[in-house]
Amino acid sequence: MTNMQLHRIKTISEYHRLMGLPKPEHPLISVINFESIKQLPHNESISLVFDFYSISLKRDFNARFKYGQQEYDFDEGIMFFIAPGQVFGVEIEEGSTLKHSGWMLHIHPDFLWNTPLAKTIRQCEFFDYSVHEALFLSDKEEKTIIGLMQNMEHEYHAAIDKFSQNIIIAQIELLLTYAERFYQRQFITRKITNHKILDRLEDTLNGYFDSDAVAKKGLPTVQYIAGELNVSPGYLSGLLKVLTGQSTQQHIHGKLIEKAKEKLSTTDLSVSEIAYELGFEHPQSFSKLFKTKTRVSPLEFRHSFN
Repeated sequence: MTNMQLHRIKTISEYHRLMGLPKPEHPLISVINFESIKQLPHNESISLVFDFYSISLKRDFNARFKYGQQEYDFDEGIMFFIAPGQVFGVEIEEGSTLKHSGWMLHIHPDFLWNTPLAKTIRQCEFFDYSVHEALFLSDKEEKTIIGLMQNMEHEYHAAIDKFSQNIIIAQIELLLTYAERFYQRQFITRKITNHKILDRLEDTLNGYFDSDAVAKKGLPTVQYIAGELNVSPGYLSGLLKVLTGQSTQQHIHGKLIEKAKEKLSTTDLSVSEIAYELGFEHPQSFSKLFKTKTRVSPLEFRHSFN
């Protein structure tokens, strides 16, 4: 996307003004029906950064939506989790009228102040996934999420009392629990996409270990591998755990052991030379890891071929 104007939105009231919406009923939380947003500001392409959490469910959107490293269409329901400080962009064709449906929940961090959710929401992995991986919902799952958002909207539209915040917090926690369930389901049901990631993981690890990168830079980090695959570290490890039972780090170590066995069985390099080629500063660290993974030392493994 080009010529995107960046808008930093500090409060929920600012968002309402920017989108031409009425003043929010509550300054720290807002549920918005997308159909009430008829046009982007000045009919322009924009990039937005929120200083609050945003959870949205969108479909039938006639604009390009740039979210982290990907662009999405909206033939099916897609759910996004945006944490404070993350950037996303929207671009519509000049002269066209904005069309979309769905719901959006804004939660200012101050609303969560002094509640357990203030800490746990930051630990929800899908707020990390949000810059890389959206959540695709079935019709039944959409109805569940929309129902929870409407319950929150009803609660803050009603007379505020000492129970209101606790009730809304409980609804948010339930929504996040459902989201976790739906993400785990997505790991399993999106098999074609997931197995393509596995294939790319294998290619990425092979390319790294077959080059001189490992000798110069050491073992690849989880962050590096996730970046090469264009997913977040948390999403990649979660996906691999579901599909293979191993974390990203275990896959890296598995490839390392595979390359080490190859060198031990087909070359005359010493254990120390192999350790250095595989990025270890100290050969004893390599030998310790090799024995932990294989239950034999590098020399014992080599001798088994003689």
